[in-house]
Parts: sequence; C-alpha cells; structure tokens
Amino acid sequence: MHPILAQRGTWLLWVIIWIAIGAALSVLLARIEGLTLWAGLLLIVPITLIYGFICSGAWYLCRIAPLRGSATLRIVSVHTFGALISSSLWLAFGEGWATLLEQLPWLANIDDQFWHQSPLLVSLGVALFLLSSAVHYILIALADSRDAETRALRLQVLATEAELRALRSQITPHFLFNSLNSINALTSSDPPGARRMCLLLSDFLRGTLQVSSHERIPLAQELLLIDQFLAIEQVRFGERLLVERAIDDDAFRRLLPPLLLQPLVENAVTHGISNMLEGGTLRITARGDGGRLIVAIENPRDPEARRRAGSGLGLTNVRRRLETAYGRDATVNVEATPDRFRVELTLPSPPPAIEPATAPSSTAAAAPVTSAS
Repeated sequence: MHPILAQRGTWLLWVIIWIAIGAALSVLLARIEGLTLWAGLLLIVPITLIYGFICSGAWYLCRIAPLRGSATLRIVSVHTFGALISSSLWLAFGEGWATLLEQLPWLANIDDQFWHQSPLLVSLGVALFLLSSAVHYILIALADSRDAETRALRLQVLATEAELRALRSQITPHFLFNSLNSINALTSSDPPGARRMCLLLSDFLRGTLQVSSHERIPLAQELLLIDQFLAIEQVRFGERLLVERAIDDDAFRRLLPPLLLQPLVENAVTHGISNMLEGGTLRITARGDGGRLIVAIENPRDPEARRRAGSGLGLTNVRRRLETAYGRDATVNVEATPDRFRVELTLPSPPPAIEPATAPSSTAAAAPVTSAS
C-alpha cells in the first residue's frame, strides 16, 4: 500500500505540506501579477493541493525504477517523463479552475494572469514532482530498512526458540537412559520394584509431554514434575533419599521454563546422595523477590567420591537455557564445598495477578519429604 495513504497522520501531513507550498506560490504570483493575496490563494492553493496527490504517484514510478538494480538513465528518464506529464496536468487543471474563477466579478482577467505565468508554473511543477520522487525514494528506503529489521528480529526469535527446543529435548533422553539402566538392574534383584518404576516413569514422561508445548509454567507445576522424578528415584534409594522444601507461597505462582529444575535435582541425587552410604537430604528452596524468582537446590556429597563422567551436563544445559531465554537477566550461582553442593538460580519472573495457586502436595513423591516454611 502507498506509504502516504497507509496512515492517517501521514496523509494529513502531506496535505498540510502542499497547502503551505500553494500558499507560498500564491504570494509569489500575487507579487508578479499584481493580484490580491486572497485572489492568489483562491487560485493557486486548490490546484496545488490536487497536484500534491498527483505527485504522490511518484511512489509507483520509484517502484518501477528502484535505485538498486536500475540504470541511472532509466531512473532519470522515468521521473523526467512523469514530471512533464504531471506538470502538464497541473497546468490544465489550473487553466480550468482559472476559467471558472473568472466568472466572479472581482476576479476578472484572472485567467489571462494565470496563463502569463504558465512557463513558471510548469517549471515549478517539474521541480516539485522530482522533489516528491526523492521523498518517496527515502520513504521506500526507510520502509525496506524496517522490514529488514523485522525479518532479522523474526529470524533471531525463531533461532532462539529452536535452540530452546533443542536444549529441552536433551533432558528427557538423558534421564530416560539413566532410568532404563536402573530398571534393567532391578529386573533381577527386585522385579516388583522394576514394574513400579516403569509405571512411575510412564507418569513422569506423560507429565513432561504436557508441559513441552509451553514456554513458561508455574513453579507449582514444575515441583509436581520434580515429585514424580523423586518417586522414581525412591524406588532405588528408599529411605536414603530425603527431601526438604522451603517454598514461599508467592513463589508457587511464579513462571519459569519447563523442566528447568529437573536436571539439577537429578544431578543432586545421582552425583551427590547416591554416593553417600547413609544417603542424605535434598533441599529445595524458592522465594519471590520483587520481579525475580530465586530457586536453590542443595545436596550433601562425599568429598572422597570420584567425580563421574558427564556430571556437568545438567548444569551446562540449565546455564544455556537461561542465557538463551533471558540473556544477562538470569544468573546461576554455584557454591561447592567438600561436603555440600548448592546451585542457586535467579531469573526474571514477576508475580502474576491471580489468586495464589495451591501448593503441590508433598505426598506426590514417594520420597519422604520434610516441608519447612
């Protein structure tokens, strides 16, 4: 669509500009021909306003002969021909309008006065049309620049979404591989436990599919997935695995990327508690701080235990997901001591304007859970 006609404010500005041009030409013609100012305005302003809409047709010529990809001779010839045709139409409209105005007693001979200045008006018409062409080339360049920025931004968003999907897709296969190994080990030593673990794994995978299409989910829903994961781990570790949670009521409603905490909890169990002979307590805390959500996961560890290969995959995945989703607005702080390991996530998550969600029941996980407020 024509850029001047696309928005109301643009074409109103165009009209005002051409009215101003017509007023200036009226003053010039009044001085040359001895007309009164009102007679000059009545003669020139209407036809100049019409000429302004004629000059808006230069946009189509700019599209026919774009600056990029067109020879200079083609551009000059197209706009020169358009300027001559347009100024001739302007002169014809002016002659007709002057003939009508001459019927008024106080505007006698105005047609002759207009005709005397026809060479000047044709020259001005050509110049105004060429100036209009230059303005339209500028408008087209600005529009193309905005379109290029929009396309670049759209491609960047698509690339970000693709990276987030790729990072998210790494979580389930990694966890599934570990779970299948555990089921394989239980089939001979604890067949009922293996069957129960298969059912719990099915429930967990079903839950991950339900949230996979969402960019953000409430922390309460994320904790339900964590409970399902811990129920699976409970089959292996029994009472060796204890969980303690301290979650603010406000934090339950905060949004975060789905399955963001699961790799951290899995690392805490696999590389921390599983190495402890008597097991240990996994601690999960969360609180809202203005427009931010702060979540921490802490676990004990055996300082003499050997570091397993691939133990940093989950943490690396979380870092990349937060960086992709929030840039520098999200942080990951790791505190490691010989006997404790703590990961604290801080990410933008303003409280939604809804009633507080009911906290997920700790009994959803088979692991013994101690809730602290």
